[in-house]
Amino acid sequence: MGKTKTTFTGQNVIDFINTYVDNEQKKQDSFLLLKLMQDWSESEPKMWGPSIIGFG
Repeated sequence: MGKTKTTFTGQNVIDFINTYVDNEQKKQDSFLLLKLMQDWSESEPKMWGPSIIGFG
């Protein structure tokens, strides 16, 4: 059986956004979405796999 790719990585979400997003407007939008999702889910964001931000 293959290994699951969507495991918790412990990577810093802020660092991921700062590294991955190269457009300032998209970066601002990403941080706004991060805050909204955190408020709505009442959970801290966590990195799953190489590029998935999850809540809860």
